Amino acid sequence: MALFRDPIFDGAADPVLVFNRGEGAWWMIYTNRRATVPDPIGVSWVHGTDLGVASSTDGGATWLYRGVIEGLATEWGRHTYWAPEIVDDGETYHMYLSVVRGVPEQWPGHERHIRHYTSTDLLDWTYRSTLDLSSKFVIDACVAELPGGGYRMWYKDEADESRTWAADSDDLYSWRVRGQAIGGRAHEGPNVFTLGGSHWMIVDEWQGQRVHRSDDLDTWEAQGLLLDDAPIGQHADVVVRGDDALVFYFTHEPDGRRSSIHVARLAVSGGTLVCDRHETLSGPLLPV
Repeated sequence: MALFRDPIFDGAADPVLVFNRGEGAWWMIYTNRRATVPDPIGVSWVHGTDLGVASSTDGGATWLYRGVIEGLATEWGRHTYWAPEIVDDGETYHMYLSVVRGVPEQWPGHERHIRHYTSTDLLDWTYRSTLDLSSKFVIDACVAELPGGGYRMWYKDEADESRTWAADSDDLYSWRVRGQAIGGRAHEGPNVFTLGGSHWMIVDEWQGQRVHRSDDLDTWEAQGLLLDDAPIGQHADVVVRGDDALVFYFTHEPDGRRSSIHVARLAVSGGTLVCDRHETLSGPLLPV
């Protein structure tokens, strides 16, 4: 189900969903790829990106473009902001943002770092730190609470041939690297959630979303692919809503640059995560 297109650059990607407590609305914050830039040099259109914001007051049935988040730079210049992850601890929003310096024209050779910011309103963000993780080529953070207390972050380490690594924290500020969490085929965009009595991780293999299942968030068993029919579903976020969940993901248009945000329902059947992306969904989709 197609939900949203960015009205400025038509390149919405990598969505994260968060409830804005002050506004009483759901916000979708996403990588605002500059897909409509005419005659870009190399892949510069994928860089130099802001974080776009769309909001919904009807439980995600409709979305209104609101603008971009400003004030994220920690040095002079135009920079690249990708794949935000946002955790709400009840008082403060914590954002873990993938940052690339400047506007590169090529993919390789440019450091990527995950930076931590905090906010009380999702608009004004305070830079806290650049995380010291497993390499200088890390992106795509996902954070979940651990059953015994504390938090775990999963992220893509491009220095490890684009596999998923993990780090733990007691307070969302200081992080301890645990090591590789998911090996195998290269992938990105890990997203972890709990549904139907199991923990699940989906990762973007650029051929659909690979499903991994765990009982303890330590050991993962690979299952099949979801969202693997054309156009493939890429870099997703999941919102659990009781006995089922919603997966928000993006797809490319045939031109290979423009993209849009879609949503589908996830459920657990016979110990397997299932998804029918062609199921018609009606609002409100999200808890209100």
